[in-house]
Amino acid sequence: MENEDLLKRITMNPDICFGKPTIRNMRYPVELILDLLSGGMTNEEILADYPDLEEKDIFAALDFAARLMRVNSVSRVLAA
Repeated sequence: MENEDLLKRITMNPDICFGKPTIRNMRYPVELILDLLSGGMTNEEILADYPDLEEKDIFAALDFAARLMRVNSVSRVLAA
């Protein structure tokens, strides 16, 4: 599947999850998928816990995050 096709799985709707990027207009924010992966869950574990998701949704979340990181500069944000 081409990356452009994957990105079609990422939707932003102001009526769903406060407009955050979600998977296919479902209440699964991209950040949830990324948090699960960074916490060590495998694709198979995520799909078992969230049966509405497909493996392509996980790839779409990763591609979306990768594209967000392609920025010209990064500023340091200090915690309060």
